Amino acid sequence: MKRHNFKKLQIWQEAIELITENYEFTNTLPDYEKFGLRSQMNRCCVSIASNISEGTSKRSNKHFIKYLEDSLGSAFEWETQLIVCKNLNFISENKFNYFEEKIQKLQQKTSNFINKISD
Repeated sequence: MKRHNFKKLQIWQEAIELITENYEFTNTLPDYEKFGLRSQMNRCCVSIASNISEGTSKRSNKHFIKYLEDSLGSAFEWETQLIVCKNLNFISENKFNYFEEKIQKLQQKTSNFINKISD
């Protein structure tokens, strides 16, 4: 297996963009969420990109896929936390829709990439 350069992977690039936007958003959350939603969203959003990059260091696609699946899990976790923010009225409908579309596209692209390298 040829190792992938994580910096060239579109899913990693999009995950990095999401991190910046996530931090900008979580900075608007109430102060009492500093160690709750804010911290959790930041950590799992960073985990999306981090697992992709860590997986590229593995010697086989089987091992790489495990890290891609972990990344995908973090993406679903982040989406759930986004829904919690919506339910608590911490985010506008427009911003929620923007983020939901962005994370769902990233989830789909990651799933497609997993399928592609599974063959």
